[in-house]
Amino acid sequence: MSEDKQNIENTEVVDELPEDTAPAGDAAAERIASLENELATARQDVLYAHAETQNVRRRLEKELADARAYAATAFARDMLSVADNLGRALQAIPADLREDEKFKGLVAGLEATGRELEAVFGRNGIEKLVSVGQPLDPNKHQAMMEVPSADAEPGTVLVEMQAGYTIKDRLLRPALVSVAKKPD
Repeated sequence: MSEDKQNIENTEVVDELPEDTAPAGDAAAERIASLENELATARQDVLYAHAETQNVRRRLEKELADARAYAATAFARDMLSVADNLGRALQAIPADLREDEKFKGLVAGLEATGRELEAVFGRNGIEKLVSVGQPLDPNKHQAMMEVPSADAEPGTVLVEMQAGYTIKDRLLRPALVSVAKKPD
């Protein structure tokens, strides 16, 4: 019986408690809601920071790969003039001197040097553009002059004055070309 009496008294106390603690309960609920919002915001900020970190890492990895792939670009550009001059030197040798026994060794050495230079370019991803007979592409060619031609479509490359090159699919130097135009 005494337990029943205590339960009744506890019930009365509990009934009285909400009236006294109602403002405190509302404040606690507001505080909990505020903390939950802050927690949600903090979680969102952590997710954004994590995503940004991944993006930065990917961007840096790509930049590093590009730096490795294109590290020799400036050196390659400088070497193109060496290749051009070597090609001009070979073209300047008259046919009779090419057959002369005194110059055969020199000509063979120059030709071997040219082949080796081309092989080195190839190993480093440097490729010569094919221009003659192709339509003018402003991304690969620099038109130096237009030549009237009835044999070729207007805008077709007729003569390559200086070879163009790419390095790993990126333009290293545009080809200097003359382009066909309609005859007058």
